[in-house]
Amino acid sequence: MNDYKVLKTFLLAAEKRNFAQVARELDLTAAAVTRAIAALEDDLGVQLFVRTTRQVSLTTDGAVFAAQIKPAVEALENARKDVRNAHKADQGRLRISAPTWFGKAVLPPILSGFRRLNPKMSFEISLSDGLVNIVDNDYDLAIRISSQPSDKFTIWRKIRVVPRILVAAPGSRYVEMQHPSGLTPDDCLAYSDESRSENWVLSDGVSSMTISAGRSFSANNGEVLADMAADGAGVAMLPGFHISELLRTGRLVHVLRGWAPADLWLTLYYPPYQTLPPRIASFSKFFEEQVAAHMVALD
Repeated sequence: MNDYKVLKTFLLAAEKRNFAQVARELDLTAAAVTRAIAALEDDLGVQLFVRTTRQVSLTTDGAVFAAQIKPAVEALENARKDVRNAHKADQGRLRISAPTWFGKAVLPPILSGFRRLNPKMSFEISLSDGLVNIVDNDYDLAIRISSQPSDKFTIWRKIRVVPRILVAAPGSRYVEMQHPSGLTPDDCLAYSDESRSENWVLSDGVSSMTISAGRSFSANNGEVLADMAADGAGVAMLPGFHISELLRTGRLVHVLRGWAPADLWLTLYYPPYQTLPPRIASFSKFFEEQVAAHMVALD
C-alpha cells in the first residue's frame, strides 16, 4: 500500500473509529487495514490509536497528526480528481478565451448546448479583443477571428471564413461612392489591437488598392467602430455577422459593394498539445458542428 493510501486509510479510521468499517469502505481486508495502521505507527514512532475489544480511539498524537495531514490529503485527492477528469471527454474544466462580441452574441447558446450534454463540465470564459497568449495565460483553447494564422508556437483549426464588408451611416457621402480612391485616411476607422493605424487592402476581383486607415480614429473593439460609423464618423471594415443587426435596422449600410477586403478566419487555437485532451477535442467538435448554424443566422 502506497503512502497516500496509508494516510487515506488512517484518516478514515480516525473518522469511523472502526477498522472493520474502514475495510468495507475501502474494499480491503480488516487485516490489511490493521497492517497499514501499524506500519504508519512504526514509521512515525508513536501510537496513533488505542485499541480495545470494544472500540478504537485516537491517541493525542493521533488526533494531532490527523488534524495536520487532513488538508494535505484532501488537496491531493482533489488534484488527483482534476487530473483524471481532465482526460475524460465529458468532465473537467475548460478555460476559453474569445473575442468580446463573439463571446456575447454567439458563444452562450453553444456553451449551453454543450453543458446540457455534458453536465459535469465547467467553464471559465475570458472575453478580449486582443490576441491573448494562450500558453502564458494558461488557456485550454482560444476562439479567434483574425487573418490567416502565422503563430508557430500554437496549433490551430480553421472553422470557417468570415467575410468583411465596408459600412457607413445611411445618408453619408460614402453611400454613393463608387471607388475607394475617394476615401482618405481620415475617413477610415481602423481596427487595431494597439489602437493604431492599419492598412486596408481592397480588391474588385481584378485590381487591388491599399488605403491607410485610422489617422483620425482607431479602436481595438468592433462594437466601438460600428457605433462610430453609424454615427457618421467614417467608414468601418467589419465582419458582416458582427453588424447584422445594425444593417437590418438601417443604422449602417454596405458601401463600395464592388470592393472587398480579404476574408478573416474563425479559428480555434490550442497550446502545443501532442494530442488534444479528450474534453478539449469533444468541445471543439461540438463547437464546429454548432457555430455554423448560429453564425448563418447572423450573416
